[in-house]
Amino acid sequence: MSKVIKDIHTAFEGLEDGMTVLAGGFGLCGIPEHSIEAIRTKGTKGLTVVSNNCGVDDFGLGRLLEYKQIDKMISSYVGENKIFEQQLINGELDVELTPQGTLAEKLRSGGAGIPAFYTKTGVGTPIAEGKETREFDGETYLMERTLTGDFGIVKAQKSDTFGNLVFEKTARNFNPLCAMAAKTTVVEVEELVEVGEIDPDAVHMSGVYVDYIYVGEHFEKRIEKRTVKEANHG
Repeated sequence: MSKVIKDIHTAFEGLEDGMTVLAGGFGLCGIPEHSIEAIRTKGTKGLTVVSNNCGVDDFGLGRLLEYKQIDKMISSYVGENKIFEQQLINGELDVELTPQGTLAEKLRSGGAGIPAFYTKTGVGTPIAEGKETREFDGETYLMERTLTGDFGIVKAQKSDTFGNLVFEKTARNFNPLCAMAAKTTVVEVEELVEVGEIDPDAVHMSGVYVDYIYVGEHFEKRIEKRTVKEANHG
């Protein structure tokens, strides 16, 4: 059966209230904006979302916060979203802050079938509260459980019809990790080619992890913070 779909909503027919969604992206770079909008339109509630951050007020995952579809965020950075801040203060949103490298390893390990790992990051801080620690070679390490999800939503530059993916530079970020750690992975791409048209050495992630491929006609690719140099008229 072909993985390529014409209607992205088809990919989310199995998404139910209370499920966990792993969302690729870093800031607004490489975010699966079509998938986010499809989830918003479906109206699924009570979601746990794992992502490096939560977009901005009116774009990215911020759209799901706006419609109060997220109950819990597992993130490493949340500083650009006023809706996020307000829902946290109001007690409407549960937040689990995780060091960025730890978050990446939680997803990578989850995708590899590893249930837990040890890291020095967070030892002696509130992050370590209630977690097991162990000494290795005279150093204290913190045990972290890995992460998996019901759905992974990712964005890639190019895919073949099997789902072998190529990402655009730093837009790769958390996307492969979210794809690998999810039971069902939905990828949206800018370009679709036939199997064999991507050099095997150029493949960033194997299509074995991909369930649905959607070719987006328009990506906003919004710039999170635009810095403009003043013109020199001297």
